[in-house]
Amino acid sequence: MRKPRTLARTALAAGAVVVLAACGGNPASSPSGGSNGDAASGPTDAEQLYEELGELTGQERRDRLVELAAEEDGLNLYTSMNADMVDAVTEAFSDEFDIDVSTYRAGSETVLQRILQEQDAGFAGNDVVETNATELMALQQEDVMAQCSSPERIAEVPEAGVYEDWVATRFNLFAPSWNVNLIQDPPEVWEDLADPKYDGQLALELGDYDWYMALTDYWLEQGRSQEEVDQLWADIVDGAKVVKGHTVMAELMSAGQYGLASSNYTYIVEAAKADGAPLETQPYVNPIIARPNGGSCMKTAQNPATAMLFMDWLLTEGQEVLASAEATPSTVEVESELVAVDGQKLLDEGSEWSQRYDDLLSGVETIGD
Repeated sequence: MRKPRTLARTALAAGAVVVLAACGGNPASSPSGGSNGDAASGPTDAEQLYEELGELTGQERRDRLVELAAEEDGLNLYTSMNADMVDAVTEAFSDEFDIDVSTYRAGSETVLQRILQEQDAGFAGNDVVETNATELMALQQEDVMAQCSSPERIAEVPEAGVYEDWVATRFNLFAPSWNVNLIQDPPEVWEDLADPKYDGQLALELGDYDWYMALTDYWLEQGRSQEEVDQLWADIVDGAKVVKGHTVMAELMSAGQYGLASSNYTYIVEAAKADGAPLETQPYVNPIIARPNGGSCMKTAQNPATAMLFMDWLLTEGQEVLASAEATPSTVEVESELVAVDGQKLLDEGSEWSQRYDDLLSGVETIGD
C-alpha cells in the first residue's frame, strides 16, 4: 500500500519556483491546455470540475470523486499542521483511498509565500492548502482558491468557520487554563482575569495579539466603552507575567511557576492533562475565542477530483483523525459561544494590533525565555 511522501522544508526562493516551471514540472496553463485561467480567459479546468460535481451529495458524490481521483496523479498538499498532525491525516487518507500524498509542511507565512511565488511563476504546485485563517484570507484576496467542499459538510461547520473561498477544518480555541493545585476558584468570564486575587498567579502569552483583538472587539460589541475596555486590560496585566510560547506556557504552569494562564490553546492543555499534568481548562469561560484553521482547493489544481475528495474527507472521517492528533475539529460541538478571530481584520490591521499588544505588555515580567 502506498504511503505519503512528506517533504520537510522551511522556505523556497522565488527563483526556484521559476526554475521548476521552466523545467516542465506542473506549469499552470490556459483553460484550453490545462488548469490555469483568469477572469479574461474564463474558469480553469479545476473550477469547471468543482462546479460540475458541486451539487452531488452523499454516497453518489463520494463514489464519483473516488472514480475520478483514480485517474489522477495523487495529491499535493501544502499545510502548516504540525508534523504529528499532518502525518496522521495524510496516512489515514492514503490508507483509505490508496492515494499518494506529497506534503509541503512549513509555517503558515512560509506556506503563503510559496503559493504566491508559484502562482506568480505560473507553476501549479499544490492542489489543496490547509493553514491559518490570516494566510487563507490573503489567498482569498488573491483569488487563487475555489470553495470545493460539499455543502452538506460545510453546513456542519459553525458560522465562525465558513468563508467565501475556504472552510475551517479545525479551530485553535483560546481559553483560560489553570493549575488545579494552585487555583481553586478559576475564572468564569473573561472579566475575571482582572480580579486582583490573581495578581502574581496570572500569565499572558507574548504573541497572542489575535486573542487580544478578538476579546477587545467582543467587549466593545457588548456595550463597554473604549475606556472601560482599556481599564480591564490594565487591570489584567497589573501583577501578571508574560510567557513566550503556548507549549511553554502549559509546561511552566504545570511546574507551578504560576497558577493561571490567560489564553492557552485548549488542545495543548488537554494533551498535557492526558500526560498527567495538574491542569484544567473546563468549564470554559464564555465565549471561547476561536481562531479558525482551514482549507480549500486551488483554482490551478492539477488533481482537482482528489482535492475535492480530500476536503470532503477532512470534514468527515478526517475530523476524527484531527481529534486523535489533539486538534479541535471544526465540526465538534462546544458547549460555549464561539467568537471567531476576524481573519480579514487581522490581515488588514494585524501590525497595529500587534503593536498595541506589545505596548500593553511593556514592562511586564517575562519568564521562561
